[in-house]
Amino acid sequence: MGFGVTELIIILVIVLVLFGAKRLRNVGSDLGSAVKGFKNAVKDEEEKPAEQITKSESGVIEGEVTKVKEEDKV
Repeated sequence: MGFGVTELIIILVIVLVLFGAKRLRNVGSDLGSAVKGFKNAVKDEEEKPAEQITKSESGVIEGEVTKVKEEDKV
């Protein structure tokens, strides 16, 4: 039970009449910006190192763990 080309064209015409071309253009550009922002956020997250460790002058090691091993969970 799929939609054919004729049904999709009818739905598109109804949506165009209800909302208007300008509003649909705005919704499309907003949706495109949201998808682009999401992709950039995912890409930036992948480029970050898994752990960021620094050692201070007093010899204390400070770090941030971003992934927990299954065996370390309590």
